[in-house]
Amino acid sequence: MIFFVFLFIIFNKQFKLKNTKLEGEISGSSNADISKPKFAINNESKKIYITANEGNFLNKDEVMLRDNVRFKSNDFSIETNKVIFDRNKQTAQSNTSSFFKAKNTTIFSEGFDIHNKGNTIIFYGNSFLVLK
Repeated sequence: MIFFVFLFIIFNKQFKLKNTKLEGEISGSSNADISKPKFAINNESKKIYITANEGNFLNKDEVMLRDNVRFKSNDFSIETNKVIFDRNKQTAQSNTSSFFKAKNTTIFSEGFDIHNKGNTIIFYGNSFLVLK
């Protein structure tokens, strides 16, 4: 009988230890300042909505957006994994593989810069352009 009680206590402690360790890994897996950040670039004719899974403040104006970063407007969308977004200047810069999609146009590039409140997008690095 004592043996079974002892065995029950050991299994119970193992189970609690395993659950505590798993909860710690899930809750502590990210060092992000912002979870699911959302921003917008506003200009006279359109809005570009920006979403990501994580964000970190670099300073009072700049935010590093990471993991599934998307820029979306009525005219186009851009997908990448890492972007520095300046909230004050309303600019964005990425040095990671990017995918631009618009009507009849697709661009794969190694990065891009968005300036002039979204009116100018410069793609750089090895780029591949598809026009339909």
